[in-house]
Amino acid sequence: MYSREESQKLKREFWVAFAEKYPRKWVLYDTKIKDFSFKFYVDNKKAQVLIDIEPSSDEKRNAYFEKIEALKNILEEEFIKDLVFEKNHTLESGKTISRIWVEKQGVGFSNRNNWDAIFDFFFEKMHALEMFYLEYDEFIKDIS
Repeated sequence: MYSREESQKLKREFWVAFAEKYPRKWVLYDTKIKDFSFKFYVDNKKAQVLIDIEPSSDEKRNAYFEKIEALKNILEEEFIKDLVFEKNHTLESGKTISRIWVEKQGVGFSNRNNWDAIFDFFFEKMHALEMFYLEYDEFIKDIS
């Protein structure tokens, strides 16, 4: 097991190595929609690429989620398969958000032998989600 400091150092090395392998600017929080973001997640069991929809208003959160859900067939046929759509996902904090994600099981950041597989997974899946978003962002944003 790693100490807290060793684990933090390893995580920093992981993210630096990812940025070096795929040096580009990701959309992530720059979606132009408040509380709507793309995220990378990795622990010692899995890697995930996520869309988190977190407006404090359930009405707005549901509207954005339903917009993406309406495009689900296009998203899965043209961009990315195996997505999980969860309208009501509860975070550890107790907050309810909507989350759409894809994951790769059996990989972890603490095993450097997994890093290339995780980096490639992150790049492929996030790139696909971004291409989808950039093509359909006007539709998604229009919830009025």
